[in-house]
Amino acid sequence: MIEARIQKLGPSIALLAIIHLLQHPAATDAAGAVPMTSENIDMTLASNELVFLNFYAEWCRFSNILAPIFSEAADKIKAEFPDAGRVVLGKVDCDKETSIASRFHINKYPTLKIVRNGQLSKREYRGQRSADAFLEFVKKQLEDPIQEFKSLKELENLDSKKRLILGYFDRRDQPEYDTFRKVATNLKEDCQFHVGFGDASQAMHPPGTPIIVFRPDVALSHENDETYTGSLQNFDELKIWIQEKCVPLVREITFENAEELTEEGLPFLILFHRPDDLNSIKDYKSIIERQLLDEKQNVNFLTADGKRFAHPLHHLGKSEDDLPLIAIDSFKHMYLFPHFSDMYTPGKLKQFLQDLYSGKLHREFHYGPDPSNNDVHPDPHTGKGTSPPESKFKELGPSKHRYTLLEKDEL
Repeated sequence: MIEARIQKLGPSIALLAIIHLLQHPAATDAAGAVPMTSENIDMTLASNELVFLNFYAEWCRFSNILAPIFSEAADKIKAEFPDAGRVVLGKVDCDKETSIASRFHINKYPTLKIVRNGQLSKREYRGQRSADAFLEFVKKQLEDPIQEFKSLKELENLDSKKRLILGYFDRRDQPEYDTFRKVATNLKEDCQFHVGFGDASQAMHPPGTPIIVFRPDVALSHENDETYTGSLQNFDELKIWIQEKCVPLVREITFENAEELTEEGLPFLILFHRPDDLNSIKDYKSIIERQLLDEKQNVNFLTADGKRFAHPLHHLGKSEDDLPLIAIDSFKHMYLFPHFSDMYTPGKLKQFLQDLYSGKLHREFHYGPDPSNNDVHPDPHTGKGTSPPESKFKELGPSKHRYTLLEKDEL
């Protein structure tokens, strides 16, 4: 296992990894998680398939609660996966290892991050904090990320609501498949990966020429299949292409990923829809991709099941009967797009965002439509306007009851 892992590294790094393992044979034999320092972290990341890191501070009570649990998990995982080069649980004291904390952009304690094949996963671990949960998580991470199909007919039964990457290869021992599998390991949370070998896929590609195809979530979008045209032996090139295809411009927000999305710090433009309303989702995605692509650095485009997220709807004065509808959550206030049908009028959604940036949405909520003579007319009963509904999605961000937040104002 370790030999195969080292062969994937460049010659110089591979040599350093071998030296590191020879010089530090006890590094992964000690009980508990392995302390990570600036001297050993790079070699640990380079020479292991999976590294699970706990970034902590001694003074943080949540870090202290987690420490013995993470240590127990390290022992259980070591017993389950004893082979060198497979998995390491490491811990980083961020007060002592400030350069590592800065490199991994740590802004709360404790933070749990995953590195696969030397590549940092963009998603943190946000699940249950127990030794058994950590063990099950690691088992899941080490599962083969690619499902094999034995005939092309099997592809007809794949989930049309999932984004898929399909590989057609002659043999499993092709170097191109090794690259494909490595990319799949890093991106399996974003797409489903499927592969066929030999007779199962020969109708889809010329002999000796593997093909990789992206199949979109056709039940939820108007996108089409697309074939990869780059090098199948260039890891970075293939990863960038697959990542662009698998991480859509418009994402679905769920209670499972809400904390992650909220922590990105961008306002939400959200389509609330009925669970079975797929047409609204398709149209919304298509309009965003055609008209608002240049806004992707400024806002998160999302869809939300209006039945599951009834609470935000309630604060907007709406219910499931009013779906579909569109709203902005700025992490301070929520604003309702006046008429869902206006989405189909070119420029309307873009103007809605511009009105957020300029402060017009907040101003008009207080005082009504901007008067042409610049006179402001406050509410005649109170002397001032009411406030827009407060953000509900900010409440789903990192909790002060779970983390010590270092930048509490970032949201």
